[in-house]
This record gives sequence, structure tokens and C-alpha cells, in this order.
Amino acid sequence: MSERTLADWLAYLEQLHPSAIDMGLERCQQVLERLGLGRLAPRVITVTGTNGKGSTCAFLASLLQQQGLRVGVYSSPHLLRYNERVQVAGQQADDAALCAAFAAVEAARGEISLTYFEMGTLAAFWLFERAGLDALVLEVGLGGRLDAVNLIDADLALITSIGIDHADWLGDSRESVAFEKAGILRQGKPALCGDLDPPRPLLERVAALDCPFFLRGRDYDLAIGEQGWHWWGLNAAGAVLELHDLPLLDLPMENAALALQAYAQLDLSWQAEDIRAALLNTRVTGRLDRRQLHWQGKTLQLLLDVGHNPHAADYLATRLAARPPQGRRLAVFGLLQDKDLVGVLKPLLGEVQGWAVAPLPSPRSRPTGELQAALANLGASALACDSVAEALLAQCRQATAEDEILVFGSFYCVAEALEWLGQQAEAGNGCAG
Repeated sequence: MSERTLADWLAYLEQLHPSAIDMGLERCQQVLERLGLGRLAPRVITVTGTNGKGSTCAFLASLLQQQGLRVGVYSSPHLLRYNERVQVAGQQADDAALCAAFAAVEAARGEISLTYFEMGTLAAFWLFERAGLDALVLEVGLGGRLDAVNLIDADLALITSIGIDHADWLGDSRESVAFEKAGILRQGKPALCGDLDPPRPLLERVAALDCPFFLRGRDYDLAIGEQGWHWWGLNAAGAVLELHDLPLLDLPMENAALALQAYAQLDLSWQAEDIRAALLNTRVTGRLDRRQLHWQGKTLQLLLDVGHNPHAADYLATRLAARPPQGRRLAVFGLLQDKDLVGVLKPLLGEVQGWAVAPLPSPRSRPTGELQAALANLGASALACDSVAEALLAQCRQATAEDEILVFGSFYCVAEALEWLGQQAEAGNGCAG
């Protein structure tokens, strides 16, 4: 077992369980107990939400690391390498560490069948307990209540936003989604919510567990101006804190505001300059990710975003409208079958002047014909391509330095684009973030 490479382990995990998703904690709980895992870190923060989880986790990790703390971060999915999912002190776990962790979980599980995600989550927990962490930031994979991440009791529970996604698992209403996400709350522990209109099931769960509750628009908020933004919130003692003239960020400042409110609860140093530096240093690959590509004598502007549901598309459209290119905006787009195609496309129609659509490297990908037909029904035409790389190449050929190429619609879409950009860099076509 120990001689398996990471690629061997991942291939093994993919066929270990009869279904990719199997909601429930009983099997994972048994293996967790067999592993003998205790408290993973003195401070544990769990983050769920329909959108914004990744950037909120990144902002939190950056704020904590700015104070010299040793921070672990668990996130999913990955874009290019599985190692992205497990980070300790700002570094991705290496192959050897992950292989050792998988071997430990494999030995402990015995006859218990685990999904790919469950094995990966327990392996991450095993690594985190041995890492000597000061704080741990956990991103929920799906929902909250029955997600494997929820095996760990959180000192702070964050809910970024509540929209409809993964309806087959979480239900087709905001109320059902809120019920599932509220499952990460713990008795008497602070709960933070970035949604301005949280559905009743979340509020009822907060009351039942007697959680100190911090709600955006009531207990903390932000105001964004042309040159900067302002934040106010409450510390653990209920005193008002304020930050003025914060720098504008490419990542969603609403998620930075939620991370700041979480940080304010942790009784750590509150120095404005340190906070500004932490926010400015936060990067998340594939989320409002601006890059320049030097290609065939042209310098092209790219924006990559993994938004793949209507809530994310609405937000992306708002950010695009606030920062139009000098020329056109050309899109490269692909989407999975279980996503709301029209709901994703509608908000962006007015922000995109040229479309190229492509299938994704997944059996769940929507065919290009469906993508083309949906755009045609909405009054837009699209070039059909055989791959994301081909679509990106087509847009690069017609783009000028004044245009912007938007790549969005799925983690798969952005991952394919990143691989293509990496190939361009190897070929001598520079790409800068």
C-alpha cells in the first residue's frame, strides 16, 4: 500500500465506493474514531455557502497567517493538482504526505466503504492533526449537515451565501439549502452569515443552539466606493470595530468582510496595516483571476472565474459591468448537465459580445449543441469548438489588446484553460497573473 504513488491512490479512490456522493456521516465517523483523531487545532473555522467559500477561506487563512499563526486549509475541488486541497502554512501537501495519509485511512477503514471525497477528507484530518497547527479553516464540500467536513466541531461557523445549487442533494428551495448548511452550527458557538436575507430554517437553528449570531447588514457590513472600501463589525465582546480606506480587491469584498468579522471574533491582534496587507496578499486561482497573456505579438487580457450557478453568474455580471474593457468581452464557456444553463447565461448576455462554447472533460458535460441552442434562444450566437483549449485559441486569434477574454462556467472549464496557459508559457508565450 505504502508504495503507491499519489496518482495510484487517486485512481484507487475513484473506484472504491459504488457512488461518487453518499450523504451521511456514520461511515466516516466510525473511521475517524478508528484513526483516533482528536482536536485538530486550537481554533477551527468551518465555512459553507452556495458561493464564496473558497475566497472566504483564503481571506481567513491570510489574516491568520499575517499574525504568524500556523494555519491549515482544506478546500475542494482542485483545479490542476489534488495537492491544492490540503495546505499547511501556505504550502500544498506534498505527494509523500498525502500517500501516507491515504495509507493510514485505508488501514483504519477495514470493511467500511468510503467515497473519494470522504477518504480525502479523513486523510486531510490525519495530516492536520500531525501538523502542529494554530488554526484550521475547513471548506465544506457539499451542503453542510451531512458533509464529511462536519465531523469536526467548529469554533466558528460561517455561511457565505444561500442560493440554489446541487438541487438533487440539497433541495430546490433556499429554505432546504439553508437547513442543510445550518448543520455546521454548534451549541453556543458563534455563527456568521454573509447572506442579507437568511431563510427561516437557518434562523431557527441559530435560536435552537443559542449561537451568538453575526449577520451582514445588522452586525457587520461594508461600503464600497470608487477608491476603496469601509468595513465595520463587532468583536467578541460586542464592541464596534471599523476599518477605513481598505484597498479595492479583485476577489469579492463581501467575502473579505465576512472573513474580517470572523477574524474579529478570535481575540487576535487588530492592526489596520497588517489587515490591509493580508487582504491584498490573498489570491485564489480561478476566482476573478486576472491574467495577461503575451501571445503572437499581442498582450491579451484574460479573466478566469469558476462561477457555475445563477447566484455566481449574477455576481460575476455585476463585477464585469463595473469594469468594462476598452474593447469587447469574448467568452469561453462550458457547463455541466446538472447546472441551470439559462440561469447562468442570462445575467451575462449584456456583458459579453462574442461567445465560444466547448464540451468539458467530464461525462456530465453539456454538449456544445445545447450550449449553442440556449444562447441562440437568448438572442446570441456562439462558435462551437471541440475543446476549451480550441475555444480559447479561437478567442485569442480574434482578440486585440483592448479586448478581454472571459473563461467561466465550471471548474473543468477553468482547469482546461489553465493547462493551456501553462503550455503557452512552456512554448515561450508568457502569462502573468
